[in-house]
Amino acid sequence: MNTPTSAGTGATSNAAPEPKEKKRRAAGLSLAAWKQFISVAKPYWLGNEKTKAWSLLLFLIVLMLVETKLAVMLNNQTGEITSALAARDGDRFWTSVRACLLVLAFAVPTYAFYYYMRDLFGNHWRRWLTGRFLDGYLNGRKYYELGADSEIDNPDQRISEDINTFTGRSIHFLLIFLGSIMQLVAFSAVLWSISHVLVGVLAVYALTGTVVALGVFGNPLIHLNFWQLRREADFRFSLMRLRENAESIAFYRGEAQERAHIESRFDKVFRNFAKLIRKQCSLNLFQRTFSQLTLVLPFMILAGGVLSGELEVGRAVQAAGAFTAVLSAVGVIVDNFESLSRFVAGIDRLQALSRLVLPEARKKTAAAKPEPRIQTRAGEHLALESLTLHPPQSERVLIKELNLVLKPGDALLITGESGCGKSSLLRAIAGLWNRGSGTIQRPSLDKFFFLPQQPYLQAGTLRSQLIYPSGHTELSDPQLLEILEQVHLPRLAERVGGLDAVHDWEKLLSVGEQQRLAFARVLVHGPSIVILDEATSALDSGNEASLYARLRDSGATLISIAHRAAVLRHHTHVLRLMGEGAWEVQEAGGFQFDGPVAVVKGSGGTAPPSRPVVKVAAAG
Repeated sequence: MNTPTSAGTGATSNAAPEPKEKKRRAAGLSLAAWKQFISVAKPYWLGNEKTKAWSLLLFLIVLMLVETKLAVMLNNQTGEITSALAARDGDRFWTSVRACLLVLAFAVPTYAFYYYMRDLFGNHWRRWLTGRFLDGYLNGRKYYELGADSEIDNPDQRISEDINTFTGRSIHFLLIFLGSIMQLVAFSAVLWSISHVLVGVLAVYALTGTVVALGVFGNPLIHLNFWQLRREADFRFSLMRLRENAESIAFYRGEAQERAHIESRFDKVFRNFAKLIRKQCSLNLFQRTFSQLTLVLPFMILAGGVLSGELEVGRAVQAAGAFTAVLSAVGVIVDNFESLSRFVAGIDRLQALSRLVLPEARKKTAAAKPEPRIQTRAGEHLALESLTLHPPQSERVLIKELNLVLKPGDALLITGESGCGKSSLLRAIAGLWNRGSGTIQRPSLDKFFFLPQQPYLQAGTLRSQLIYPSGHTELSDPQLLEILEQVHLPRLAERVGGLDAVHDWEKLLSVGEQQRLAFARVLVHGPSIVILDEATSALDSGNEASLYARLRDSGATLISIAHRAAVLRHHTHVLRLMGEGAWEVQEAGGFQFDGPVAVVKGSGGTAPPSRPVVKVAAAG
């Protein structure tokens, strides 16, 4: 290992800016909302599943045409039945009844099959769009960046729920508008043949209702629905946090504090929903008045013709049915305004997520706002060249111009006071943090293995815990059991019911057992470089020494963060971080934690001599 000695001092810390999401407002029923919809929907209709998408849509349109034709025929037969009864013509009546039943025999299954195909289409679209967002969310570890930077709230809820709402509601409204156009054309012809005046009244009435709905209830309802979705997600997240941290909260007896926190989240849900239902009440009053007047209005206009004998009663009933159908077609926005406003609010949330996770949107964002980044290049061993590291969304300098080379088989211990950047350096090496400057040379990341202080245990079998993150292994069961013995868990498989037993491992195993199981993963995969972030904090000295010795015997390069003096003997070099960007590299054999910090000169500056050092007796 090369050990150039230098130090650096950093800039003062700046507070991270408020997340952009909190300053945004939902788009109303406007051109901006339409553009948001297009940006999310277009890839499906022009991508690799476009043939299936357009075929399903065409088939649904055919079903709608058939359904509209059958609806017109039913409306005509209803008028015939009424006229036959008024004329007391039995033959005409029964002929119309038979015709009506025949139409219904086709209309009912067509109706059911149409809705089945609509929902099937929505389910296929949801699967495709969910896969697209999951690719962007998981690739490049964007899920980690979103959690660290707090750029957006509840991305998991947006993927699980907002995509489902988007695909289902998109198809629903698309077919509603297409069906309304068909219905408008079909029934307008019927209505025009009966009364020109009724068509004129209908046009004025529908236009007035739509303008009032958009002008009075439009943007307020969309904004309230936008915030309701967000408040509900925050409330649900606070309950999830309570469940995930139940043991720690129980030890602290923090129920009162948690209740106050959850109550404050729910209070926001309650107050926003109170505003929403007040606005919705006004909309319901308007919608009810708008629709109920159609029961009387056509008869009022046609009453003169019926009473004078110029128009049959059945024709009046037929006209009233056609009037209602056409009004439903032209008043589709009024009738569906509540669900439409929720839909637009959901589009805004989904489009905001797409800007952060989808590759094409991220490229545009990066081009518009370039930031200095740590560069990486492939190499046989790990080397840091003039590495300067900042936390995400901050100008604070954690490490300044660090130069370090680790040869295969070296073992580096990173030490320093809390908050000086030890774990942050590991994140940079692993590619999780890249804000800063300099270059990291490293082998491919599949040759690295990371052991955190609190291991991650997924839901699954004991075998899946051992081979994680791989999905399968070439090792036999006896070999896996031998590895468990090597990490001092010889009877674990027998105790839990075998390698294929499924348990809640985080609750079943102690933290010490979890840390030993994490070491077993290293032995299963045999990586070239192992990074340990206080990975033995819950182990006794005997287990700790034995596991470190096994890693050293494997020939892997080690990078450790630890605070026990006993681990020093398992390392070849020590990197001491001294805060404000300053650092120092020494050989482990001559390293001591005693005495004041030495003045270290180099290209990065001078370490402050007044900074105290943790005193630890180094083991021989």
